[in-house]
Amino acid sequence: MDQITNVMEYQEIARQKLPKMVYDYYASGAEDQWTLKENRNAFSRILFRPRILIDVSKIDMSTTVLGFKISMPIMIAPTAMQKMAHPEGEYATARAASAADTIMTLSSWATSSVEEVASTGPGVRFFQLYVHKDRNVVAQLVRRAERAGFKAIALTVDTPRLGRREADIKNRFTMPPYLTLKNFEGLDLGKMDKTDDSGLASYVAEQIDRSLSWKDVKWLQTITSLPILLKGVLTAEDARLAVQNGAAGIIVSNHGARQLDYVPSTIIALEEVVKAVQGRVPVFLDGGVRRGTDVFKAMALGASGIFIGRPVVFSLAADGEAGVRKVLQMLRDEFELTMALNGCRSLKEISRNHIVADWDPPRVVPKL
Repeated sequence: MDQITNVMEYQEIARQKLPKMVYDYYASGAEDQWTLKENRNAFSRILFRPRILIDVSKIDMSTTVLGFKISMPIMIAPTAMQKMAHPEGEYATARAASAADTIMTLSSWATSSVEEVASTGPGVRFFQLYVHKDRNVVAQLVRRAERAGFKAIALTVDTPRLGRREADIKNRFTMPPYLTLKNFEGLDLGKMDKTDDSGLASYVAEQIDRSLSWKDVKWLQTITSLPILLKGVLTAEDARLAVQNGAAGIIVSNHGARQLDYVPSTIIALEEVVKAVQGRVPVFLDGGVRRGTDVFKAMALGASGIFIGRPVVFSLAADGEAGVRKVLQMLRDEFELTMALNGCRSLKEISRNHIVADWDPPRVVPKL
């Protein structure tokens, strides 16, 4: 794997290695997949305004997320069923995140349990939560995540129903029989039935609560003292409601373009959300990040950090833990270089003035 020079190259290796049903599950988006393409393409509509002749011999990328110091603002998003990609699955991802001194978010639908992931050693970890119809299941999961040392809950708020992922319907997607959703194993919810369409869509229809609302965000705060991030916010209106309802942070996300097609890319939606929260809580972004330049653009638009999803599962499929480590290292190196070439020595020096977006009004050049 020495010849890999960027994050995107892992996708083709994963496509060649994985069974079609598994690759398609990881790679595809909803319906026409317009948002899937747009998540990437929108980054190219933002250009840099680099500042020159600044001493960039020392660059500090470290940051603090919910009070936890990490080495860089690049974190790992929750992605389901990682053992479909590699036998070590979430174990490998957890070790890679820890080695890079960054945060991993474990999916509710992981093929390793919260306890198993905690057993890999130290590291700051968040737990992504889907709210099941049976609230006892939810309370039990949250308690287990707390006991296992997880530091925050990332509540997914964009999935009252599963988006229409046509590749999964065509492939009649189901989890391979040798795997289980480990967090639900003892609750008889760990298996997925084979169906005539997507097994995951059927599972969600049976288990996930469509009535989820703001009152449940309040309820969650009564059962845990962990900070709650809301994952899946795309508008100023919901960003303000998130703050009013006690969210500790917001993840601007369109679920990797797997839920509602024709929503904007997250990098386009980001600024609206940042402006609405007015610095009251941190705002993060996931979706489409493949380059250090993408990370810089998100930070310049006001993000406190970004999360990567597909690059993790593709690199995991290609090369296990070493692949995930390499993805994190490449993004780190690219981001550091982007900072240097833009004249930024620390994250606080990255500003909106370092970029110009194609939706910006014409720039008035200040008179000297």
